[in-house]
Amino acid sequence: MASIEATERFLKLAVPQYTRRGGGIAKEYGEWLHIGAASNYIAPTEVKGVEPIENLRHIGLVVDDVDALIQRLQATGIEPSDATALYGHPRRRRVYYCDDDGLGWEFVEYLSEEAALRNDYSH
Repeated sequence: MASIEATERFLKLAVPQYTRRGGGIAKEYGEWLHIGAASNYIAPTEVKGVEPIENLRHIGLVVDDVDALIQRLQATGIEPSDATALYGHPRRRRVYYCDDDGLGWEFVEYLSEEAALRNDYSH
């Protein structure tokens, strides 16, 4: 069973600048949470008795420093589920994790300010 607390705990470890912006219980869909920074956030919900979406591959977040993220998570015993993309592209570095609920997370550090180069998928 998915846990909104597990998602919040994982995100706070992975992206320390993320904080709880709001949360509560909505009659229509259950417990909700907004966790993020001033300019962006993730909005998970937890509906009792409903399993997470099976076909959701992963959620991607841009970070400033992938190496620092890896070190933060390793310090708590969390290892990447896939680190093969760290050096697979000349303009970005990526690492993947699964949280305690089995949800996949991709963290990407861009090595270029130019959008066309950052988003080049030919490599």
